[in-house]
Amino acid sequence: MTMESKSKWAIQIEGLNYAFGDAEARKQVLYDIDLEVESGEFIILTGPSGSGKTTLLSLSGALRRPQSGKLLSLGRSLGDLDDSGLEVYRREVGFIFQLHNLFPALTAFESVKMATDLRPDLSGVAEDRITDLLTRLGLGERLHYKPAKLSGGQRQRVAIARALVHEPRLILADEPTAALDAQNTTIVLEMLRERAHANGTSIMMVTQDNRVFEEADRLIELVDGRLVSDRQTRLD
Repeated sequence: MTMESKSKWAIQIEGLNYAFGDAEARKQVLYDIDLEVESGEFIILTGPSGSGKTTLLSLSGALRRPQSGKLLSLGRSLGDLDDSGLEVYRREVGFIFQLHNLFPALTAFESVKMATDLRPDLSGVAEDRITDLLTRLGLGERLHYKPAKLSGGQRQRVAIARALVHEPRLILADEPTAALDAQNTTIVLEMLRERAHANGTSIMMVTQDNRVFEEADRLIELVDGRLVSDRQTRLD
């Protein structure tokens, strides 16, 4: 695999390694990962707990810095960016974490609106877009509820809306459907696939939820920090 910058690639990874700790406490969690993700492609990372999935997601989102190997994302070499460059890059990424990370003092609407501040060009349509997203996610009657008055699944849907509202070029999601029932899981997956197909948004999702495996374009399995399989799941 070459690391030449091509518009078709959202992410190109070559020989990526990562470890936590130093000296005797050092524990390697990723070994020689090679991976390419096309623009508009929806991939799922799965595998046993501790296999390095979330670490790979964090590196792809520039929440951690690569230690060795190459990681090119959205046309940028993440290992070479300074703090300012990393900040600009992260504005083009939508993050959905296992923990929703909502501010207790903000309503659902206000939480999502924070993300539109990343895109001043959306100021004229932000409020309508926020309302539409939250309504589609079944929260139309809870726009002005704070997290304490929302269930775990509802809080997670607010976090999903927050990740989508500014139309990121890349969505990185860690177990986004774990707190959702089947109906809401279907809605979220439909929204993600729409963005992949209509906007060319690339999606990398970590999950062990086998309800969603066949909805992705590719299923990638990590075991003990190594990429052990990479198979296409959809032909459309």
